[in-house]
Amino acid sequence: MKYTIRFASRLAGLFAILLLPLLILLTACGSKESVKSMKEKAESGDAQAQFELGLKYYDRGAAPKNSMEAVIEYYKSGGISKDEVEAVKWFRKAAEQEHVQAQLTLGRMYRDGDGAPKDEVEAAKWFRKAAEQGDASAQNNLGSMYADGRGVPKDEVEAVKWTRKAAEQGHPLAQHYLGVAYANGWGVPENDVEAVKWFQRSAGIPRFSGGFAVSQYNLGLMYAKGEGVQENDYEAVKWIRRAAEQGFSWAQFRLGEMYRDGEGAPKDEVEAYAWFLLAKERVDEKANKDIETLERRLTKKQQKAGQRRAAKLNRTIPHFW
Repeated sequence: MKYTIRFASRLAGLFAILLLPLLILLTACGSKESVKSMKEKAESGDAQAQFELGLKYYDRGAAPKNSMEAVIEYYKSGGISKDEVEAVKWFRKAAEQEHVQAQLTLGRMYRDGDGAPKDEVEAAKWFRKAAEQGDASAQNNLGSMYADGRGVPKDEVEAVKWTRKAAEQGHPLAQHYLGVAYANGWGVPENDVEAVKWFQRSAGIPRFSGGFAVSQYNLGLMYAKGEGVQENDYEAVKWIRRAAEQGFSWAQFRLGEMYRDGEGAPKDEVEAYAWFLLAKERVDEKANKDIETLERRLTKKQQKAGQRRAAKLNRTIPHFW
């Protein structure tokens, strides 16, 4: 039986080796025809085809070089190799025809120096064109550039103007920025009630595992301080926990403090110790100090319980922040 299984396994491997070139050839034929048609459309001025052709040149090369995956990817792409100059050329042709996604893509490439020379003035130009067509991501990116003075003069009023347009379309990062702007009086009169409103909107939007973590954290802080909303430690813990469970280290640290002090949650120094351990990697100085303080108070048994709890949390919590 072992011999039969081994033989069958080898036979299957042999078939795979023989069939793979045929599969690649069949894939290549279909893909080449598809790319040929796309090129013809792009060259005749079809903006969508120009954008898609740009993506073909931009996206190639995801698989490791000289690997079988790279070979298959090359043929699936219709024989197109990664070529950032060609990608920018076709994105630009589409963008000049008011293709929003091409404008947004060019903006990102120039902003990040990804596939094009870093040029924040050029980035802002393309973000503006897409933003003026109503694209929420472009509006948020343009607002961010005004907020930081990148590619455009620093202007908090303009930052809020463009960010608000994106926020009103449900863009969670824009909603978060608008909350921060109202909380700090950046480009708008300081208004904690408005800040809470925008943090609430961003905090409730599914992102990662459910809501934008930094907004959840800020909303928790506002409940804890009674800023823009009635003070409520239980609501504070609820929102800070949500951010902590998404891997936001400052929320993990603050949740540890709340368990340590019995603030909105039952006093539990073992649970506090576990959250401080999770936050340690990024909130190192403050977390280390609190860890050392708790270790002087906790028994060895309690410390081990906290370490087990931290390890369990670490297996289920993403590491985004």
